[in-house]
Amino acid sequence: MKCLENLFYFSNSNFSKMISVQHLVKIFPTKNNFFFKKKTDESEMPSRANSVDDISFECKPGKIFSLLGPNGAGKTTTLRMISTMLKPTSGIVTVAGFDTQKNPEEVRSKIGFLTGSTGLYARLTPNEMIKYFADLNGLDDVTFKRRKDELFTMLDVHSFANKRIGTLSTGMKQKVSIVRTMIHDPEVVVFDEPTSGLDVITAANIIELIRQCKAKNKTVIFSSHIMEEVNLLCDDLAIIHNGKLKFNGSMEDFRLQHGNHSLTEAFIETVQNDLKI
Repeated sequence: MKCLENLFYFSNSNFSKMISVQHLVKIFPTKNNFFFKKKTDESEMPSRANSVDDISFECKPGKIFSLLGPNGAGKTTTLRMISTMLKPTSGIVTVAGFDTQKNPEEVRSKIGFLTGSTGLYARLTPNEMIKYFADLNGLDDVTFKRRKDELFTMLDVHSFANKRIGTLSTGMKQKVSIVRTMIHDPEVVVFDEPTSGLDVITAANIIELIRQCKAKNKTVIFSSHIMEEVNLLCDDLAIIHNGKLKFNGSMEDFRLQHGNHSLTEAFIETVQNDLKI
């Protein structure tokens, strides 16, 4: 009975950290219909652009999930819906047990989201920026100082911690964004092109950070165009093309499907041949 209780606790603990995406759809208005009034008759509606078209997948704790696809496939749109930055047209997304539409604040408290398009305050220093986000997440001073020192040391931010962000290089800004993402030690982490603009050494530190997240049983989903990173990190993956899901499963199954092909070749084959799952 005790074993069953432990299993029940473990299962619920893991469920409370996972990402579940069910029949997710995002429709953006085209230029032709942007100013049209909403119509109740679907047949009368003008043409629309489906950025994400009925995709479903799950990301589990202790595993690294890669979301792959060519430019314009819908990856970033999907990640933004998971992080509550965008609302789905239809479908359900739950993060750490909370519905992103019904409980967005709870989701934000559980998640860390890194994207290259999220702006930083140019007139603040990294020290000021990170303190601001630590306060937003309710970190006490002791925890904040410990977390900041760990992350600043890992990413070598101490050397420019008191310079205005507007004067920093692209790589330095990316480091600050990563610290901002991780300062509250989130249970769920979403990385959209996490090593973009970084030098080789810092990129290697980010890879190690992602591995540490896995070791701590966090839920990690990341998008990358660098197949070497995917090859090093990925446990499970989904591939989307033109907003549609083309593969969803384990890396092991994906490799078995494509035999001796390299990961890059297998990815291109999946997209070009429009494989069904």
